[in-house]
Amino acid sequence: MANKTTAEKLATIQKGYTLEGATIELGAAIVDGELHKEAQVRLPLAMMNRHGLVAGATGTGKTVTLHMMAEQLSTAGVPVFLADIKGDLSGLATAATGSEKLKARTDGIGQAWAGKTFPVEFLALGGDGNGIPVRATITSFGPILLSRVMELNDTQESSLQLIFHFADKKNLELVDLKDLRAVIQFLTSDEGKDELEELGGLSKATAGVILRELINLEAQGLEKFFGEPEFDTAELLRTAPDGRGVVTCLELPTLQTKPMLFSTFLMWLLADLFEDLPEAGDLDKPKLVFFLDEAHLLFNDASKAFLDAITTTVRLIRSKGVGIFFVTQTPKDVPADVLGQLANRIQHALRAFTPEDAKALKATVSTFPVSDYDLEETLTSAGIGEAVITVMNERGAPTPVALTRLRAPESVMGPSTDELVKSTVAGSALLAKYGTAVDNVSAYEKLTGKGAASTGEAAPGEPPVPGTAGHARGGQADVDAEARRIEEEILGRPSSRPAPAPERGAGPDAAPARAPRRRAPEPAAPTGGGMVGDLAGALGGALGGGLKSMVRSMGTQLGRELLRGVFGTSSRRRR
Repeated sequence: MANKTTAEKLATIQKGYTLEGATIELGAAIVDGELHKEAQVRLPLAMMNRHGLVAGATGTGKTVTLHMMAEQLSTAGVPVFLADIKGDLSGLATAATGSEKLKARTDGIGQAWAGKTFPVEFLALGGDGNGIPVRATITSFGPILLSRVMELNDTQESSLQLIFHFADKKNLELVDLKDLRAVIQFLTSDEGKDELEELGGLSKATAGVILRELINLEAQGLEKFFGEPEFDTAELLRTAPDGRGVVTCLELPTLQTKPMLFSTFLMWLLADLFEDLPEAGDLDKPKLVFFLDEAHLLFNDASKAFLDAITTTVRLIRSKGVGIFFVTQTPKDVPADVLGQLANRIQHALRAFTPEDAKALKATVSTFPVSDYDLEETLTSAGIGEAVITVMNERGAPTPVALTRLRAPESVMGPSTDELVKSTVAGSALLAKYGTAVDNVSAYEKLTGKGAASTGEAAPGEPPVPGTAGHARGGQADVDAEARRIEEEILGRPSSRPAPAPERGAGPDAAPARAPRRRAPEPAAPTGGGMVGDLAGALGGALGGGLKSMVRSMGTQLGRELLRGVFGTSSRRRR
């Protein structure tokens, strides 16, 4: 290291980052304290499904880095998912304004900068915020992820899996929290306590713990998250009409009070995609790139089953064309088995103010290839917007380590105005599909004999009920057309969505508005025995808005079970 000249070090970096295919431009290298715009540092687009880590102390620029990468991915036609922890990423919808300071920075790294906007879709968990409401059913969420949210121990998690097993077998759709509560109460009642006897039964003590945790979830307002219409993760794979990838921005205004739900929900999204996407092999560019901010929340106090499922998902989803970038403070926040799967590293500055910080610094340095830098010194002295980078090149080998001054985003590095966010949401074609909550016949109604509750209130923007004449007709048709394209071209299966039929008196391209189909309430079950017999003919409530049934059965006989994936999640759309 000491014997190399600056020119030799520079030549090593230039050669290592001379790539043939499409790339994400990261910035210009800093060698021996000098910035060299002729030494561009870049990441092969085809290698982004090898996953990555963006790490660094608070305030060092991690969010700006993923912002800049998301812009370029979108431009390359790659859809992106971002968790907007601080609200800064909504600025992707607003073009940035230049300044002399910005021009000096971009000129210094050789960046041809111009303010731009990007196609952004705003989501919000259960409507907790301004975005399109995102909901998931209890059934599809699965017992492992739900146990993680409720912080159950291994014994309680096993009991919850038994409860899901029973509900699957008896065609009791677990849509929301009241459905799960109804099934637990049935299994601990005189009528139902023998149902699980051959599998070990469900103790009242364990059932009581789970029921209390369900009350806690309701107290936190999480009943809004569990329900219908359930968000279809294929929506994350969309591209805009101009070919750019849609950047899906998940708003998280109350993360501090619900960190476990946030982290677990992100894994539900990944697990659902994992189960649904076909094998793709090596692609010129990924189908989707996830940026999981505050990644340490995924792993804090996680059960072994949960960690094993994360590791399996990260290892195998690469071949389905999905890249995952974990964003956190130090590599130590990520378990070794997961860290070993992350081929691309963008390490911002670290602090070494405490003995624990010093240990984290040494551990971080040990994970980098041998380089021409004194990494302990470099990582503690790097400025804001600078990072130590090594990525996987097109041959699958690590590139030379390079201290890099990173490119500047071309959209606003901060939040867009509330008015812009709200108008974007109100104009989204997804609002008609997911904006209004519905409550169809499910386990609660079947076990209690009560009819389905009325539909919930509309999400922000107050759209009419989907199918109302004249409402978002063209927008919904566009969504359906894009959904068919995703199913046929990306998911590799025949589309289940009907092609639009012309309206009477309308042009050949007009699509008729369709009212949501709702299942009529089923007759009440008899109060005395025969519960299992009554359940035999139950097929489950149809989801509102014309969505598919969430129950995919393996046969017609009583006792069939849902196909469940690596997290115990159900595969709603697989055939």
